[in-house]
Amino acid sequence: MYSCNSRFHRHRRKLICHVLKAVLVFLVVSMIATHTILIKEITNAEFYNQSRNTKETEMSETLKLVNRRSSQLKLQENSLNTLVIKVTSSKDNVTVTVDNTVIYEDKEALRGRGIHVLVLNQATGSVMAQRIFDTYSPHEDDAMSLFLSLVSDKRIIVFAIKDEGTFQMKQPARELISRFGSHYAKIVGWRDMWAMVAIKGVRVISEGYKKSPDFSSWSNPVHITAEIPLSSISESQCLLWPEGEETRRRHNFCNEIEGYGSVCSCSDPSPIMFSPPPVLNNQISDVPVTIIASNRPHYLYRMLRTLLTANGANPDMITVFIDGFYDEPLAVAKLFGLRGVQHAPMGVRNARISQHYKSSLSSTFQIFPRAKYAIVLEEDLDVSPDFFGYFSQTVRLLDEDPSLYCISAWNDQGYEHTSADPSKIYRVETMPGLGWILKKSLYKEELEARWPTPDKTWDWDMWMRLAEVRRGRECVIPDVSRTYHFGSSGLNMNSYFHDIYFNKHSFNTVRDVEILNVDSIKKDVYEKLLESEISHANVLNHDQSPCEETYFPQKGDKANVLYIEMSHAKDFVTWLALAKCLHVWDLDARGYHRGMWRMHYNDIPLFIIGAPFSPYSIHMPVDVVPIFMSKEETKKEVHINN
Repeated sequence: MYSCNSRFHRHRRKLICHVLKAVLVFLVVSMIATHTILIKEITNAEFYNQSRNTKETEMSETLKLVNRRSSQLKLQENSLNTLVIKVTSSKDNVTVTVDNTVIYEDKEALRGRGIHVLVLNQATGSVMAQRIFDTYSPHEDDAMSLFLSLVSDKRIIVFAIKDEGTFQMKQPARELISRFGSHYAKIVGWRDMWAMVAIKGVRVISEGYKKSPDFSSWSNPVHITAEIPLSSISESQCLLWPEGEETRRRHNFCNEIEGYGSVCSCSDPSPIMFSPPPVLNNQISDVPVTIIASNRPHYLYRMLRTLLTANGANPDMITVFIDGFYDEPLAVAKLFGLRGVQHAPMGVRNARISQHYKSSLSSTFQIFPRAKYAIVLEEDLDVSPDFFGYFSQTVRLLDEDPSLYCISAWNDQGYEHTSADPSKIYRVETMPGLGWILKKSLYKEELEARWPTPDKTWDWDMWMRLAEVRRGRECVIPDVSRTYHFGSSGLNMNSYFHDIYFNKHSFNTVRDVEILNVDSIKKDVYEKLLESEISHANVLNHDQSPCEETYFPQKGDKANVLYIEMSHAKDFVTWLALAKCLHVWDLDARGYHRGMWRMHYNDIPLFIIGAPFSPYSIHMPVDVVPIFMSKEETKKEVHINN
């Protein structure tokens, strides 16, 4: 080959060189392009094959996932058609699971003794009610029977014993559970374990029972399983109620809550909206009503029915304050169209109750900033038909007599055999509570800032009775109470205690009662009237024990007076002994005014005067010696004719 720089026809050689260079470049470029195209085709083919394989794999995995999900959905659908309920009954534990989810458990030591009852919705499996009946104690079996009678038919009911549940379970309760289909209700005994799942009015689904080996031992735990087909939603609800606000509230309540009887009846529901008669010349129409509530919804329900049917009741002025975030009490308040406020608990036991009172009173005056007064009630009180009328007639006394600091609807010593006149009112030094009215100024200026702190385990009402709080002031009470304490279970209450001290309390049932001579309760007038009545009263025989059955006269046209020994303001020895003998409150001294107690006995006014402490003892005849009694002398008690 030759060089382009050689000498041979220089101009021709130059042309040929350029042509050869161009051909060479073309060949090189063509080879590169061909190679690139081949590589690209191979790569595309590989990518296609890989992509096709990947898509086939993904499609295969997707189909597997769809099949797996389909199976899961089918299982879920099957499980939603049936409830699997497991129940454990043992000495230390009651547990209920639904579809392997724990819906109820009580493992707390030293609490929860008795029969645990759960009510489940037959269409959803949701818990509609849960109760513990301490059937080791008296009357709890009656409460359980009442509750079960108020549950609607076809609801699922779960029973389980924790610790001991039969000591006070009498035959009627056993027979009722037997009618549910139980095979063991009539034989379950001391420290035996028992559990049952039943559909009310249909049949028992599952039941288990184990007997304790001996008196000092508990039986082994009982475990049962029940499988129940779910009903349709339409079968679990009532579709017959007419449209309207009342029905809306009723549906909201009855679809979630159980155990309230006719309020959820489909054919004949009890009313939840009321139109009671007005109070004549109502002086408290703008006074808010504070309901102190906890987690006792059945008590609250009963209380609100009596309150809302009392003359002059105004739902807009009523607020239910709930100590804790409990759903059922709030649902009860909403059922009646009332305002419900839940408070976070503070403190424990009595301190918690005290803090709930303070929080509720403070909130009341925030909700009603223009209110001058507030009426305070508790969830376990029946209210008389003239409850608001009583306060309407007496509320002005709080403004007109500075020696008064509260008006109460409750008489501590007002039992069926010691009270008789619903038109009479008295003055007492001990604040009774249990339905009372106070001034906003008293609370905001004196009580609120000094209220016991959460670390103080005091009863709020005992604190209200302290001399530094009372400051010489008194409360007005009726001879016949306008509230009735029906609650037999609570922090400071049980059925035995209630039977002795509350069951026989008097309670006014007359709708319109006129309080006679309201102004006579003002301090100066009251003292003059007392002096006159006591000075003219019949002095009873002081040589005979007042515990004798025939001691108090059966008839008489004037008041009787009895003088007992009382040497100083805190000397209540004889009074407490006499109170026990008379079957009135005897745990501490209450309901007195300047060392004097007044009541009716055999429908005759009776004054019991502590001498020489009481200023009224100046009327004691010189030949009379005050009666002294001790606890030992109360064994022979007065017989009360029922």
